[in-house]
Amino acid sequence: MIPVSVLVAGRGTVSERIKGRYGKGRPSKFTSIIRPVVFWNITYKCNLRCEHCYIDAGPDVERPELSDDEVVRVAREIAGHGIPLVVFSGGEPLASRKFWIAAEELAGRERPKLSLSTNGTLLTPDVAGRLKKLGFMYVGVSIDSLDPRVHDKFRGVSGAWERALEGVRASVEAGIPAGLRFTLTRWNIKEAPGVVDLAARLGASRVSYYLLDTVGRGAAIKESLPTYEQLRDFISRVMDKAREYVGVVEVLLVRMNWAGVYIASLLARDREDFIEYLKVIEAQGDCGRKTVSIYPDGTVRPCQFIDYMILGSLREKSLSEILSPDNPRLKPFLEMPKMLRGPKCSRCPFKEHCGGGSRNRALTLTGDFWGDDPTCIIDYKEIVSKFNL
Repeated sequence: MIPVSVLVAGRGTVSERIKGRYGKGRPSKFTSIIRPVVFWNITYKCNLRCEHCYIDAGPDVERPELSDDEVVRVAREIAGHGIPLVVFSGGEPLASRKFWIAAEELAGRERPKLSLSTNGTLLTPDVAGRLKKLGFMYVGVSIDSLDPRVHDKFRGVSGAWERALEGVRASVEAGIPAGLRFTLTRWNIKEAPGVVDLAARLGASRVSYYLLDTVGRGAAIKESLPTYEQLRDFISRVMDKAREYVGVVEVLLVRMNWAGVYIASLLARDREDFIEYLKVIEAQGDCGRKTVSIYPDGTVRPCQFIDYMILGSLREKSLSEILSPDNPRLKPFLEMPKMLRGPKCSRCPFKEHCGGGSRNRALTLTGDFWGDDPTCIIDYKEIVSKFNL
């Protein structure tokens, strides 16, 4: 996760509220390899049928999930391990009673802090009020176009766009900071910077741009990935938006950590300045490195974008055992730079900072899980020469 606003303007909004102030010269220490952010995919159930769903969720999905009692036990393990933040996702968390069971078990504690990722269509004022009482610090709502018809087609249900915006308004009115989550494709990337303007009009304080990842149903639309030229133009434009809305709406980039190196190369005045930016980027982490995902069946994965590698099952082992640096299934992700073997990533001097981008895009597009992420736009030789590294 690349904090564009923090990099270009030295300020965040939601991220500061959750993590505290951080930035160049003061990298975030909010997470560690043994206490990562947990993305808890609490259910496979969802009232929508999105084209790009990483977990292949839907209204009629019937797959094994943790029992209510197991959900309570896992929540207690999360709290006992000192996890700093739980982001509830799915499926659609609000479509499952298990979300409320877990949230109520974790509420009122110093750790973890609580966040929700939702499609927004079930986020009524009453639901938002309940989330507020439970202490939720942030709600992210998915919006994939400024055109309601395009969003509804992508999400598979008519009226989803307007209901999602109503969810954002409900969260804001309840006093919970809200944000918009936007999946970037070659078809919507041109309009994407305008989502920051929409967020400001709604009173939302964050926009998170997710580069399409080829996992779940997303693998079937891999031809929708943006081009290099589109990505470079988009990054330039959202940097401008981050400056325009500094302290009002923060901008994040997700599933594209190489973009942090690219942005640092544009911002830095000299070699020392560039190195300070890199420290901010490296502190963010990625799949298996400061983030993990718990799936509805209790399996723990490096993140929700690597669904076929299991670090362990919470039905068989404790969370502490699974998150141990000695876990042989976790080690490759903690040592990610050593594992990269693509012709570009393996030679890149910045692999320690970006972690090689998306392993799933590498697998889908090159056939090698430890190969290159073909969406990476940086020219590392040019950057090395520019800053005399």
